[in-house]
Amino acid sequence: MIEKYLNNRILILYLIPFLVGGISVFSFQPFNFSLINFIILPSIFFLIILIKKKSKSVYRKKPYKKNLFIFGTSFGFGFYLFGIHWITNSLTFDDSFKILIPFGLVLLPLFLSLFFSITIFILGPFLNLKLYSIFLFSVGFALSDYLRAKILTGFPWNLWAYSFSWNIEIIQIVNKIGFFAFNLIIITLFTLPAIIFLKINFYKKLLSMILTFLVLFVIYIYGNYSINQNKNFLESIPEKYYIKVISPNFDLEYGLSSQDIEKKLEKIIKYSEPSKNLKTLFVWPEGVFSGYSYSELLQFKDIFLKNFNEDHLILFGVNKQDEKLNSFYNSLVIVNNKFEIMQEYKKQKLVPFGEFLPFEFILNKFGLKKITEGHGSFLKGKDQKNLIVNQLNILPLICYEIIFVEFIQKANSNTNLIINISEDGWFGNSIGPYQHFSKGIFRAVEQNTFFIRSANKGISAIVDNKGSVVKKLNPNEAGNIELEVPLIKNDKKNKNDLIFFTLLITYIFIFKFNSKNNE
Repeated sequence: MIEKYLNNRILILYLIPFLVGGISVFSFQPFNFSLINFIILPSIFFLIILIKKKSKSVYRKKPYKKNLFIFGTSFGFGFYLFGIHWITNSLTFDDSFKILIPFGLVLLPLFLSLFFSITIFILGPFLNLKLYSIFLFSVGFALSDYLRAKILTGFPWNLWAYSFSWNIEIIQIVNKIGFFAFNLIIITLFTLPAIIFLKINFYKKLLSMILTFLVLFVIYIYGNYSINQNKNFLESIPEKYYIKVISPNFDLEYGLSSQDIEKKLEKIIKYSEPSKNLKTLFVWPEGVFSGYSYSELLQFKDIFLKNFNEDHLILFGVNKQDEKLNSFYNSLVIVNNKFEIMQEYKKQKLVPFGEFLPFEFILNKFGLKKITEGHGSFLKGKDQKNLIVNQLNILPLICYEIIFVEFIQKANSNTNLIINISEDGWFGNSIGPYQHFSKGIFRAVEQNTFFIRSANKGISAIVDNKGSVVKKLNPNEAGNIELEVPLIKNDKKNKNDLIFFTLLITYIFIFKFNSKNNE
């Protein structure tokens, strides 16, 4: 009976990989069923080898490399369709974009699935039912993830390592070896149960299974020890700063009048609850002023002067015009109570179609524009500079910049705080805001620094340097959270991907050495 199903080309090449790819979404936030990856990746490994075998007999009418490509595409399509379908919710806010929803649901997952298709197409012919093949399989998937994070604008979303965002003990090792090295190790551990399919004796299979969970256990013990030691470390930090994070839960709407903006401003100030006797940094989210530029907001500076004092700083997102280029940046600014800009950061990683239109000159002729308000694309910030004010040395990240490891690696060595502002109202009541927030937990661990996040209609939180959520506001929850945050200045962070590439080369050597001896 089983053999009958294994001989069914449609089932093996299309239906099963699509379903397996779709099920993978449950390993990420907000579900966190990480254990299913111990089934998913071994299944993919086994089916690749099965397809190679069946293509020489049952599937012989089709070249096996083509079958491998189809299989990878089916898996990738399921992986991305179910994993990031919520992105199309951003197309529902403008009637002119609703026609693009089917394309967003189909074409984007299909494009991204190429990272799996090409990987499986290249590696498939070299895999067999030997233990060393697991190393090559892991190299392929880890390198594919790395390239996805770098090619074009990069989109390192839902990499396999993120399925452990709920377990801060496991992820502490990221600070020592780097995110991509951790991702490679996690892929390897997820795939090791494939040994049940291998042509080795029972005792070797048992030993390999024990080794898998032993490695995880050792990583967990190290993480637990690191977290326990951190409690004393935080108490020894002399410099602290009082920070209040505000989530206003504003509806996402544009074309507002000055009166509407003034009402929003008064509401978020009410949520901020300024205390005259407390030196405070107020962190507001990205989309507070609904498309208004800083110069247009100057009319409200008296409201700031009335409600805040000289010991108050307010950080928020706003459009900032470049008069020479007659265009705008998506900026993060820190202002004083006089509404004077103390520090400014210009967003560097713009969202394709959301904040800039690829091939804009051509697509504008067809009436297309970026999803956010205004026809012109945002300008791209060029230099990453920390925001330095008082004792604060802030690494600023706007919206989905939080998913890029490179910002942490290139950060100023004196960084003592990471602040991420976002507008998650684009994604509605979906899994998107949960996935978005989970990336920040890793950035805090990598930098060994407190992570502050303010997200309208998303998860706003204060996360400590070990990735533990100290306080948070859930999606669609309005209010504020506050903490006297320790300002950790240290060099205990991962600065490059050297360990990742060292592991890649080691894995490839293990595969080559063993495959040659096997021959």
